[in-house]
Amino acid sequence: MIYMRIFSTIISIFFLLVTLVSCEEKSNYNSSLNDKLWFRTPAKIWQEYLPLGNGRLGMMPSGGIAQEHIILNDISMWSGCETDYSNPQAAESLPQIREYLFKGQNDKAQELMYKTFVPKATSCPTYGTYQMLADLNLFFPSFPDTVSYRRELDMETGVATTVFSLSDGSRIEREYFCDREHDVICARFRRLNYEGNDNTIKILLSRPQNATSEAFDDGSIVLVGQLPSGFDSVPGTRFYAKLKAIALDTKATFVPSSDTLLVSGSNDLVLVVTAATDLLYGNEYQNKADFMKLDDAISHLGSSEIGYELVKDKHIEYHRSLYSRVCIRIDGNGDETLSTPERIARYASTEDPAMASLYYNFGRYSLISSTHPACLPPNLQGLWTNECSTPWNGDYHTNINVQKNHWPLESANLPELIEPLTALVERSIPSGTKTAKDFYGPLAQGWVMHMMTNVWNFTAPGEHPSWGATNTGGAWLCQHLYNHFVYTLDTAYLERVYPIMKGVADFFVSTMVYEPSHGWLVSAPSSSPENQFYMDGYDKPLSVCMSPTMDIEIISELYTNVIRASAILNKDKDFARLLQLYLSKFPPLQISKDGYLQEWLKDYKEQDSHHRHVSHLYGLYPGESISIEGTPVLAEACRQTLLRRGDDGTGWSMAWKMNFWARLGDGDHAMLLFKNLLRPAITAPNAPHRSGTFPNLWCSHPPFQLDGNFGGAAAIAEMLVRCRNNKIDILPALPTKWKSGTVTNIKVHGNALVSFSWQDGALTSFNVTGDNLSNLQFRYKGRKL
Repeated sequence: MIYMRIFSTIISIFFLLVTLVSCEEKSNYNSSLNDKLWFRTPAKIWQEYLPLGNGRLGMMPSGGIAQEHIILNDISMWSGCETDYSNPQAAESLPQIREYLFKGQNDKAQELMYKTFVPKATSCPTYGTYQMLADLNLFFPSFPDTVSYRRELDMETGVATTVFSLSDGSRIEREYFCDREHDVICARFRRLNYEGNDNTIKILLSRPQNATSEAFDDGSIVLVGQLPSGFDSVPGTRFYAKLKAIALDTKATFVPSSDTLLVSGSNDLVLVVTAATDLLYGNEYQNKADFMKLDDAISHLGSSEIGYELVKDKHIEYHRSLYSRVCIRIDGNGDETLSTPERIARYASTEDPAMASLYYNFGRYSLISSTHPACLPPNLQGLWTNECSTPWNGDYHTNINVQKNHWPLESANLPELIEPLTALVERSIPSGTKTAKDFYGPLAQGWVMHMMTNVWNFTAPGEHPSWGATNTGGAWLCQHLYNHFVYTLDTAYLERVYPIMKGVADFFVSTMVYEPSHGWLVSAPSSSPENQFYMDGYDKPLSVCMSPTMDIEIISELYTNVIRASAILNKDKDFARLLQLYLSKFPPLQISKDGYLQEWLKDYKEQDSHHRHVSHLYGLYPGESISIEGTPVLAEACRQTLLRRGDDGTGWSMAWKMNFWARLGDGDHAMLLFKNLLRPAITAPNAPHRSGTFPNLWCSHPPFQLDGNFGGAAAIAEMLVRCRNNKIDILPALPTKWKSGTVTNIKVHGNALVSFSWQDGALTSFNVTGDNLSNLQFRYKGRKL
């Protein structure tokens, strides 16, 4: 330990001499490459818009010239409502379903489940969907010809700009940000080097359905509406948005006309927008109490440029306090003269190591922008949608997707952003407790969540057992709760979430059964998301089974973490001993006759050997039960599984495979997946979208899903730092092409921050800070640092 500290001190001094700690201060750090997205033209499709957000409110400007389209979002815009999904037939049929499974009659078990083990209320409107807030359209007077154009998103400041010059010598500058200090959306529209004041801007705030808007002569537009709940007798989510126009240069004239506002006589116009729903704020929103924030922002902004700049500076300060905590700089030959879509297209054929820095920063930026502590977690699309019916309802898929949204969180040192996920889980417990008894019988204890949830605390199985029967969603989410403690050592937080973890463990203790062939303790019924298998003598693919490999890995990890938390908190020792006993009765992880990790208890033939889900490798990542060092035979079986699955797939699937290969120490193979992930999703103007990356760096499933961005960002960090059981490996999966770079203040287990540099593929400097370093072991190429 003394050696490690001496070495750390010496290498820290060298590190400080060679390179300054802050990325912003590095002379060779190119923010244009690593922190900005930019385009040469206005957006033609939604996937070219620039995403901005403060965690609750979002906006996406198109950068149009004569017409600017800005999509507005509020993360609490949800249709549907909470309702009772219980089905009396479910628990009644459970013994027979299990009996069929014990006899190897999975087909009969599945047939019965399709009839009985489904939620009672299956209408989509009841479950609801995440929806856009509004369309904001601005129509400008006819401009002379455009002679130059650029729009960009500066991720380091959270500010987007559109700038173009006109043939008459004037210059148009537009600026957009979602202010964190006052919780409002701001947009500024200026025409410089222009002496006239004859501009007339038409502003329209509207929504495709379920809303009305009205403009007023004080320069405001108000939009109100109510989303459908799915029941005529139940009120749906009510929402309210307000826009205020402020002229910074001269006294403008505001002329309202129905839902449209005409603004005349201003070459420097600011729009301030805020919104709320009663989903987050309750009925108080009707009294407009929350819109004091808008008035507060306006009072700070006033009617002068100084006031506006102060509001913007406060926003940047807040945003930067989150964004600047961590820096990953991969040195490379990136060309800053290439726009973002040009750079994406070029990446397929030209090495550009710095592209990984940009992608990692975009993942962190997206997480910061799509959630904050007092709100909701990022959904399948973060908080950005342009529709009133978002793909897959824009909900929280708990068989990988919402978990992946949080993979970069801890290492990016954004611990406060775990709060929305924690609160979502806490709110689900009453529903999950009821679901446990409704579907698994009166003896079921604790609480359960299946493969999806929403803001209405949905915990029942999905309406189709082939994918909806997976019941380890809550257990998987508990991994994030315990992992937060491992990174932060926050025992108060562990005290808070321990009952949540124990509750899920209670459910499995009370519902797992012994199968007759080996006497193993198994979960039944279940499924392996979302793959299917063939039984001998049965030609139709099946899903329903006992204890798929993912279940074994997740429940084992849950029990292990509850045991550890019990010891740390000095409580429930008898329960911890019971969990330890049951762990010894779980099925072992098995290797198929062809050398890959089995996905099910039996060596079934897969319906799709290239399936996008690779759920049975959970123990490799994000779990910690499989490793090259600790379980080399299982690690090799995982490698064979990945080779069998292949390097293609949906966008989010390729991001997950990046993490698998990083855990296996193969950085070059992880980079092969990164290449595939970065392939352009749009190959021709009218061609169908494919998996890969859209022009604005969004991940394409297709369609757009943000979890691929989060998973890719996590994989980039995983290639550089691996944490497992308080052992931290530096550069564990460094790709050959990443010749040199610097990592600054990345978070690791034990509430420590690590900084290091490498040159020609070799570690050249290393520094660690923290108060609990004696419990951590830092390694490089298998040797202790």
